[in-house]
Amino acid sequence: MLSVALYVIGALLLLIAAIALLVGGALALFLPQLVIGGAFLIIALAIERWRYKPVRGDRPDPHWTDTGERFVDPETGALTAVYFDPAKGERHYLAAPRSGTG
Repeated sequence: MLSVALYVIGALLLLIAAIALLVGGALALFLPQLVIGGAFLIIALAIERWRYKPVRGDRPDPHWTDTGERFVDPETGALTAVYFDPAKGERHYLAAPRSGTG
């Protein structure tokens, strides 16, 4: 919900920048701040959404190796196990059973 609100704020900043460009006058003084702020907010949210993947509940693929790392996901409160995929060089975050070691 927060990310949607921040996307709306970024879009509003860019809309106000477009209006400032058309209208000119004193509002045009804020044009760089509006464009940079709106674009930064939208790009940062897109990167955050792409970079931080949610914890998945499925079983690990056989070629993934368990790194032994365990942590509690602050968003869901689920115990999370970290697996490494040597073929792709990616890390996968899967929900770990509470009864396991950790």
